Amino acid sequence: MGYTNLTYLNPKTVILIGLPGLEHVQFWIGFPFLAVCLVALLGNIFLLIIIPTERSLQQPMYIFLAVLAATDLGLCAAIAPKMLAIFWFGSYSMAFDACLSQLFFIHALQGMESGILLSMAFDRYVAICEPLRHTSIFTPFFLHQVVLMVAIRATLLVGILPILLKRLQRFHSVIVVHSYCEHMAVVKLAAEDVHINRSYGLFVAFAILGFDMIFVFISYILIFRAVFRLPQKEARIKAFNTCTAHIVVFLEFYILAFFSFFSHRFGHVSPYVHILLSTVYLLVPPALNPIVYGVKTKEIRSRVVQMFIVKPNNQQ
Repeated sequence: MGYTNLTYLNPKTVILIGLPGLEHVQFWIGFPFLAVCLVALLGNIFLLIIIPTERSLQQPMYIFLAVLAATDLGLCAAIAPKMLAIFWFGSYSMAFDACLSQLFFIHALQGMESGILLSMAFDRYVAICEPLRHTSIFTPFFLHQVVLMVAIRATLLVGILPILLKRLQRFHSVIVVHSYCEHMAVVKLAAEDVHINRSYGLFVAFAILGFDMIFVFISYILIFRAVFRLPQKEARIKAFNTCTAHIVVFLEFYILAFFSFFSHRFGHVSPYVHILLSTVYLLVPPALNPIVYGVKTKEIRSRVVQMFIVKPNNQQ
């Protein structure tokens, strides 16, 4: 790694410092994050076991939930190992190409999660507002197409981010002020014009998160309008209950996402506050999603109970 006048040329490694200002306690901070990751790991694995094997859950909503669970597992795998290695073992160094790979997987999986939430909102909209057409619209072929398009959109849009970073050659620092390789944290290291990087990063954020949030919001306006027009109170409550789990997941994901996004670019919060918030935003939803759907879905709840209760052998 060469340098001239404190400018690093084509760096091969970067240094992730974890939580600036909290280095003396980040060892202990790692334990709550480990607990969150373990909850996410166990909860999403349970979903991936239960949904394919429970016939009553072979519905579009729960198929999307299984895809969401797989995405959440990927997010935890992309973030947690290196972050905990920094906190506990002082493993600060990371190859630059590995950093770009981590950046890609984190943001691509984040984009996929947003797309799946939009797909789930569309499923609820059709189920409540156009119930007679639900089966004809959400065919297995259509479900495969939706999941494939969500994956392709995130991969193509996010895939350009590391390519744009790779073309940069001069960096004023190789110290990433973060606990993982986040796009803007890496962009800020460059000693060149990064106008394109910043602009494209904003475009990706609004093309995925902004677009999805707007249409999820529109879907629920139409859903609520249809629900409140139902003549019977019991029917309104039943229809609303089918959406509550998704509403909770939707709110936690997008509120944390945009708070993290805008505080990083336009806010004046301490670096460790932003890093903690952005890490919480990525790791807490994967842990909460299985809990929310497990509590709200009787079939999932009963299967989890069955998995932990050993039935005694019947004796004649």
